[in-house]
Amino acid sequence: MDERLFETVLKGDIPNFLNLVQEDEAIIKQTVPGSLNTILHLAARYGHEELALEILKLCPEMLAATNDKLETPVHEACREGRLHIVRLFLETDSWVVHKMNRSKESALYVACERGRLDVVKQLLNYPWVLLMEMDDGLTSSLHVAASAGHLGTFAKFGGDIVNELLEAGPEFARKKDLNGCTPLHLCSRKGHQEITRELLKMDPDLSSSQDNEGRTPLHWATIKGRINIIDEILSVNLESSEIRTLHGETVLHLGVKNNQHEAVKHLMETLNTTKLVNTPDNDGNTILHLATAGKLTTMVIYLLKLGVEVNAINRNGFTALDIVERDASNRDAFLIVSALQEAGAKNCDHLPPLSLDVRLQPPDDTSHVRLQPPDDTSQRMRFSMPKKVPRVSSGNHTHWLHSNLEKQIEVENEGLRNARKTIIVVAVLIATVTFAAGINPPGGYNQVTGKSIVGKQTPFKVFMVCNILALFLSLGIVILLVSNIHVGRKSLMKLLAVIHKLMWLSISLMAAAYIAALWTIMPHGRGMVWVLVVLVSAGGVCTLAIFTGLMVLSVRHLLRIRKSRKILDKCGRPDGGVNLCEGTEMMQKESYESCDSEFDMPCRAGYNLY
Repeated sequence: MDERLFETVLKGDIPNFLNLVQEDEAIIKQTVPGSLNTILHLAARYGHEELALEILKLCPEMLAATNDKLETPVHEACREGRLHIVRLFLETDSWVVHKMNRSKESALYVACERGRLDVVKQLLNYPWVLLMEMDDGLTSSLHVAASAGHLGTFAKFGGDIVNELLEAGPEFARKKDLNGCTPLHLCSRKGHQEITRELLKMDPDLSSSQDNEGRTPLHWATIKGRINIIDEILSVNLESSEIRTLHGETVLHLGVKNNQHEAVKHLMETLNTTKLVNTPDNDGNTILHLATAGKLTTMVIYLLKLGVEVNAINRNGFTALDIVERDASNRDAFLIVSALQEAGAKNCDHLPPLSLDVRLQPPDDTSHVRLQPPDDTSQRMRFSMPKKVPRVSSGNHTHWLHSNLEKQIEVENEGLRNARKTIIVVAVLIATVTFAAGINPPGGYNQVTGKSIVGKQTPFKVFMVCNILALFLSLGIVILLVSNIHVGRKSLMKLLAVIHKLMWLSISLMAAAYIAALWTIMPHGRGMVWVLVVLVSAGGVCTLAIFTGLMVLSVRHLLRIRKSRKILDKCGRPDGGVNLCEGTEMMQKESYESCDSEFDMPCRAGYNLY
């Protein structure tokens, strides 16, 4: 496109535009490279109504021209909410509104997606717009309006657009997209309460509609943890909570699999879950099986407090205890095992014989628990059922648990010992460097008197102070760590945390002493000032950058610890007495406290620092 034409259209300068057309009539059909937008696309995007009118007078057929996305100027005007230009286009040729872009989106679709209420009202005056969407099996304008919700500046228009579409075509509320989802499915998943209420008010039976996987709007609300949507649906249709997916999953299964603890808790308090709580899916897995498979300690403890069946067996013959014992390599697994045993859970080998079709069914490759992958804000996790569980006899079971815990503690103690040795080596190295620098000061010394030549200069004084402090701090660290002082594990962690901060200080003082020494010995004549500034700045910036990065990591570590403690506090205390579930929560909180130091094992992250 000619640069003069492009600038003229952007400004909406009609006189200059007409002059350019008089010079060359063919210039009007030029397009923008890449996007292939015509000048009418640009005029519609930027809202130049008078310029658009002049273009249509000169070339009416340009209204049907498409860009690289197969979008007409009507798409641009609808997307940007240019109501007057939309009216102009429809008065020129109303049938152009039926054209779809490359993504099969109509002008009405893009207007609903952006929340352009006035434009939507204008387009609904043409009935064939909705008829086109009813005939195809694609996502409709009502779907996108219900899903988007029009957050931010469009919030006040979201419900109005849905109402306008429902008034124009009530049958659209029951239309399904390619995934079998109705508009109610989409707004339930996104958490748009007002739109959900309007759709349910129009047709309460929508709450029982199932998508291609058999999931209802209540299922999607539970998967995403939308408690307000759950209340809206249950207030209209309580029976929808009993609907199961194609895989036999109940609403509780989906809540547990997606780790939506608050949603599961709300459902437990709202519904009569006597049957649902122990209902198995098509693979025979109850919600307790899923919680243990995902190592969801908080969820398991909550379910045990409710009195779920702890010895239910899935179609592969595994109890919840069998599943968690398959991978008991971390604290979460050990805590879950302890809680399950306190609640009376057993291995399948220790249960009374069941029917052979359940107990002896061989595992197959399809025995894995299916998990619908959550989107953005849901948490991703994998639940996989074991194919073979090592059997532990009742006589050796307690020994196995204690042995597992002892191995875990031994690994952590080894990490602490390695940290102690590493700090000693670094501290000795700092002491050696600072001692050598102290007896060989920068600038040399007088051979007769033995005094430093530059001893009266301020940089030399700074060097000596920093060097001496670094030397004696490192010596103090060495003496403290090599002393044969017997302290407990928790005390040792606190000691190492304090020593670690002293090590930071010692290294910082050594770096400051080095910079001061450079300042002392470098010449200060003309032309050398910039060299001094660059050297000092480079050293200071590098040191500060390293320590700032370490500080940020430490702060993030502390924030994770505090967040984890808050989550654990939500478990609450059981009524009457102290059982192992409460003890497990206390152990879990204690395990977080043991991670307060950078030198402790970040066991929950699955790796060792040393």
